[in-house]
Parts: sequence; C-alpha cells; structure tokens
Amino acid sequence: MKKGDMARKALKLASWTSMALAASGIYLYSNKYLDPNDFGAVRVGRAVATTAVISYDYLTSLKSVPYGSEEYLQLRSKVHLRSARRLCELCCANRGTFIKVGQHLGALDYLLPEEYTSTLKVLHSQAPQSSMQEIRQIHDLFQSFDDTPLGTASLAQVHKAVLHDGRTVAVKVQHPKVRAQSSKDILLMEVLILAVKQLFPEFEFMWLVDEAKKNLPLELDFLNEGRNAEKVSQMLKHFDFLKVPRIHWDLSTERVLLMEFVDGGQVNDRDYMEKNKIDVNEISRHLGKMYSEMIFVNGFVHCDPHPGNVLVRKHPGTGKAEIVLLDHGLYQVLTEEFRLNYCHLWQSLIWTDMKRVKEYSQRLGAGDLYPLFACMLTARSWNSVNRGISQAPVTATEDLEIRNNAANYLPQISQLLNHVPRQMLLILKTNDLLRGIEAALGTRASASSFLNMSRCCIRALAEHKKKNTCSFFRRTQISFREAFNLWQINLHELILRVKGLKLADRILALICWLFPAPL
Repeated sequence: MKKGDMARKALKLASWTSMALAASGIYLYSNKYLDPNDFGAVRVGRAVATTAVISYDYLTSLKSVPYGSEEYLQLRSKVHLRSARRLCELCCANRGTFIKVGQHLGALDYLLPEEYTSTLKVLHSQAPQSSMQEIRQIHDLFQSFDDTPLGTASLAQVHKAVLHDGRTVAVKVQHPKVRAQSSKDILLMEVLILAVKQLFPEFEFMWLVDEAKKNLPLELDFLNEGRNAEKVSQMLKHFDFLKVPRIHWDLSTERVLLMEFVDGGQVNDRDYMEKNKIDVNEISRHLGKMYSEMIFVNGFVHCDPHPGNVLVRKHPGTGKAEIVLLDHGLYQVLTEEFRLNYCHLWQSLIWTDMKRVKEYSQRLGAGDLYPLFACMLTARSWNSVNRGISQAPVTATEDLEIRNNAANYLPQISQLLNHVPRQMLLILKTNDLLRGIEAALGTRASASSFLNMSRCCIRALAEHKKKNTCSFFRRTQISFREAFNLWQINLHELILRVKGLKLADRILALICWLFPAPL
C-alpha cells in the first residue's frame, strides 16, 4: 500500500474517531453525565494558563515604570485587580479546593492587597451547588427534604429536612467529586507556586499549600466535624449565650452530617438585629469573650468565623441574645508553648510593653520583622502600637494606611507567614474574619474587647503557673496575684466608662502609677 493511501486512511480514521468522541462527549454532557471540570487536563490547563497570564502581566506591566512612583502604585493596583479577577474566575471554574483556598485568601483583609481580598470575598457566596441527582440517594431517610439548599460552601451544601419522627434537621452533604479532586488540586497548586517563585523569588506562599495539605482531609471528614462541635460545646458550656447545634450521630457519615436545625440571622446583619431588638454591642462582646476563651485559655480554636457560620437570634425560651456557631470542620489546636507565648504577646501589646512585644514576637518566629508582625496581629499602625492599642479606636485614615501597607510590604508579609509557626496562620485568618464582623457592626477595637482578652490571658498564665508548682503557698500566691490583676482590669474598665468626666484622665494616670500593668 502506498504511503499516500496509508496517510489518507489514517487521517480518515482519526477524523471519524474525533467525531465519535466529540459526539459522545456532547451527548453525555447534555445528559449531565459528564462535566468538563472532572477532567484533570481541563483543570490543570485552566490553572496553568491563568498562572501564566497573571505572571506575564506582572512581569511586563510594571517593568517600564519607576519603582515606588505614583504612577507605579496606580499601575500596580490595576494589575492586582486584574490578577485578582482572573484568580477568582479560576476558583469559580475549578471549584472545590480552589474555592476553599480562594476563600482563605479573601479572609486575609490586613495581610494581602485590598484588590485581592475584596475580589475574592465573593467566593463565600458563589460556591458551587450540587444537583439533586447527585444527592438523591439520601432522600429516603427523610419525611421531607428541601431541594433548595439553605447555603452552599466550597466543600458541601446544607439542606433543611424533616425526619420520619418529626424532628427538623439541617443536612450537610459533601459535593460528590471534591474528595477525589482535592489531593490532585493541592499538588497542582504546589507545582504552580514553586514555578511562580522561580520568576518572583520574593513570592513565598508555600505556607498556603502546607495549610491546605494539613486541613483539607480533616474538613472533608464530617465525623471529625461532629466531634469538634461536641468538644467546643462542652468546653464553652459556661457561656449561656452560645448555641452549638446537636449532632445526630445515628444518621451521620464522613460525607453526610445531620444536626439540629437552628435558625437565625447572620452576625453582620445589623438590620436583622435591629428588627429583632438584639444589642449589637452585646453580640460583639459575646463574640470577643468566646474567641478569647478558645484561643488563650483552651487552645482549641474555631477558625472559620465568616458571617455565614456565625448566626444570632433571640433564644426561644428566655428571649436573650444568642450566638449560633456553625461549621466546625476547621479548628486549630494550639500547643501549650505557642498559647502561652501568644498570651504574653497580647498582654504586652495591650499594656504597651514594647520590650516584651519584641521578645514574644521573636519567640513566635517574627525575627527582625517583629514591628510588622505586631501590626499584622493588631491591624493597627506601628505608631498606634507604640501609643497603646487600647488607648484609642482605629480611625478610617489608619485603616486605609494598614490596607495600603499590605500591598507595599507584601514580600515581607509573605516571608513572615512562611516563617511563623503553622498554628499562627489560621489564627491570623480568624483575627481578620472577626475584625470584619466588628467593622460591619461598628464595634471594632473597643477598649472592652482588649480588656476581655487581657482577662483570659491572666487566667491562662496563672493556671499554667499553678499547674507547674507543688507548693501550696506558691499556688495561693499565684491565685492572689491573679485575683488582684483581674480586679485591676475591672477598675481600669470602670475608669474608661467615666472617662468623659473632667478628672477621669488624672484618675486613670494615678491608678496606672499605683498599680503597674499586669504581666
């Protein structure tokens, strides 16, 4: 057979094969059996292309403009915004793990450029929804099942249902393909971040991949989430304002979690609170107490407090304001050493002991970047940190300065995030999410919130000292000092309440002189 005939036959065969594959693909896709996103090649190609376009934009758009000039800053902001939109589109297209990582980045308000955080925040409300065909197999468990989800997240969606015994429940169902795709997606992200680092050596975002590797398998295990919910409920049972929905273990699995249905408004919804006569300041205080207790006293921290996971309501029985804490998949367990150093650092920040701020920042891995670290923790300027973060609330000008610095110091911030203990990363994310809630409620950086933090630090440090001494006299001495320090904070809080009086400032100065800051 001639070569020309062979070539024509091969071409004909290839054409018919391509047509058959294309026709099959169109048929399957139209019948919802096939999703292009299920193909690794599609997901990889899309991610590689987006990364290449973003990298090329940064390399070419800024090279001809003098670094640090006004033109450079304006142009950089435009490149940030274009790149953030491309990244957001990639996350929405690839879904699952990509949306989860994008949400994490969107929560870092005071650590990343605003163009990125404001753009990626939409991922909290644009998570994919699984079709009813994909979750139909669990329908028989219920007397009724609402097909429209109450909420959709990156890894799962939640439906309202009624059991055969009449109980109303919330059903959290994992998206079918996210578990199979997650490990491949993380590997892809790791390769892309390493590739970008070759072009931009100061780009150190490997901490993001490390966190995803560690946390995603835990978040995909809904039985682990149920155990976390029960643990935090027991741990904070002394807070009568906290509600954690009960878990129905008999019908829960690794991919389906059944819990008590609890209704309420999102914690940042001021209109809902006004309509239901819920005190915004009371909710903000409760939230601060709850998280201070988790971080400083227990070292077991709910790390995803975005508004969809924190509801508020009036208790049906008592009528008191109540916080409903949802989504317990992501917790950070703090080592004792980290927790105590973190307690000391916050005490130093609150009472403006700059020598100890430096010491404990460096113990937590900040090195010579400790001033930047203090600003990242507090979301305050270095001048405010030196003056005292509890002395005056954050202003709009200062907030803008902090956000601008997130862009200006991005290489140093990424370097710092790569060197601090891994535990710190989720704590920073949690801090920023809580600040976002406080900003929405108009209660950010109130003096009472810092004093509540200080109370928890004092209790935690005193408990540690008592645990490590065998002397009854020493334990008594520590307890007395603890009580005295707590009384001192109560007195300080009282002074702040009457600060509007003429002599208040003088009284405050006298008290501070008579009773040195507790550390």
